Amino acid sequence: MLTPETLPRHELTGLPVRVADATHDGYVGIAGRVVEETERTLLVESSDAVGGAQDSGASVRQVPKAAATFEFRLPADTTPSDDASARPGGVQEAEDAFVTVAGERLVARPARRTEHRGDSIWR
Repeated sequence: MLTPETLPRHELTGLPVRVADATHDGYVGIAGRVVEETERTLLVESSDAVGGAQDSGASVRQVPKAAATFEFRLPADTTPSDDASARPGGVQEAEDAFVTVAGERLVARPARRTEHRGDSIWR
């Protein structure tokens, strides 16, 4: 299950992301959806093009992981509820979670990063 605590160990492709801070001012503020991940970079499709037509000027920006701090938005799960304040149908919506991750924690091949169980010094 994808939680704020386990985000660095999960697949990032498809998640909404924003560059919160970076060593180069040109990267700060890039926002959109992760469309590809390499060992050292995230490719982010700009938010104005996400969900839109491809000929609408969609831009994909390559952001170095080690040079940036990323803020990911994790979609909230809807959970069944017996609460009277729940929406019709007995489903109560939770708020999305925002997780800030130092890009240095993400520097690794995606397949290798997702194999590790944590930040243990023992490999």
